[in-house]
Amino acid sequence: MLLSAENLACERGGRTVFSNQNFSLGSGELLQLTGANGAGKSSLLRLLASLSEPSHGKISLEGGAADLTSGQQAHYIAHGDASKSALTVAENLKFWRDFLGGGDLEAALSALNLAPLADYPVALLSAGQKRRLALARLALVPRAIWLLDEPSVGLDEASQKLLVALMSSHLKAGGLIVAATHVPLGVKSDRNLHLGGQ
Repeated sequence: MLLSAENLACERGGRTVFSNQNFSLGSGELLQLTGANGAGKSSLLRLLASLSEPSHGKISLEGGAADLTSGQQAHYIAHGDASKSALTVAENLKFWRDFLGGGDLEAALSALNLAPLADYPVALLSAGQKRRLALARLALVPRAIWLLDEPSVGLDEASQKLLVALMSSHLKAGGLIVAATHVPLGVKSDRNLHLGGQ
């Protein structure tokens, strides 16, 4: 599988966020996005997730399902945790399992050490626990491409180690990861893209 961008540009609110960006990422590789706030890291992830369109250039994916976009073959973990506060941890994961077409609930709970919290309402969780719940979707349903926006924010040291193990396992299995971060991820990046900004 090969994910690539050619002469990619993004506009937001009439302002050019970035332009002339080129990269390619193959199976088992991690692309690390860095740059100041407002440089376009989140915007680039949204483009790769097919949630918005580039103002110029193109994104292409070789391999995978020919009839699906890169976004349809990806997990996109953004700043928001995408969970229902009235539901329990397990109920939230069951929702995502059903929505995404099946998955291993026990593996997801185990991967981020959420089994002891399975019956807790999300409203009672700390920010770090909510982040772990969001990240558990990565272990719940297999997707070749992971698009991660500041994945380690809010995680304690033990949880960061769980995230590193999850990412390392995904890469070893031939998955692709594009991660925006301001801090070291704990996983060696194969490609680095620094976006300028105001």
